[in-house]
Amino acid sequence: MARKWPMALGLALSLLALAAGLAAGTTQHESWHLAARWTARVGFPIFLLTYLASSLFRLSPAPWSRALVRDRRWWGLGFAASHTVHLVALVVAVSLDPEPRTLASLVPGSLAYLFILAMALTSSSAAMRALGRNWKRLHTTGIHVIWLIFTLAYAKRIPMPETRAIGLTMTTLALMALLVRVLAYRRRSTPAFA
Repeated sequence: MARKWPMALGLALSLLALAAGLAAGTTQHESWHLAARWTARVGFPIFLLTYLASSLFRLSPAPWSRALVRDRRWWGLGFAASHTVHLVALVVAVSLDPEPRTLASLVPGSLAYLFILAMALTSSSAAMRALGRNWKRLHTTGIHVIWLIFTLAYAKRIPMPETRAIGLTMTTLALMALLVRVLAYRRRSTPAFA
């Protein structure tokens, strides 16, 4: 089906980022860390499109925003595909680190991946029917948890001079996306007066 192209796009972009990271590094350790970093960065805009789809349509109903809402499932699956590649790069990168990660440092990412998996596995009409209201609860909670983890991951880069620019850029994009959702929610909640 033609609408599945966002999923293929997410996978293709992450594979390109993986290859670029592996080629750019001068050591195996650096290559896999660049691959992990770059695959996360290409997944973030795909995530934001999924996160903002219905809000953009509510604020600006147009053919482009209607198409975004219509294909939101495929954008979400594109993000899941992209972040699966990121997970592979991240696991290899972490395994090459001389210092093992603490359990506490692994909790946020693990939580995000549990939601990504659960949301991907339930991204079908049959799952929506089977889960009923719990489907919306799962997907609403999951998308906000993933948003929060992305935002915190980028915000913690702001204090360091070498990563400040990317931290500020991505954190600003995340906060702007949240603002768009809040504005769309307020528009939906505001009663129309004749």
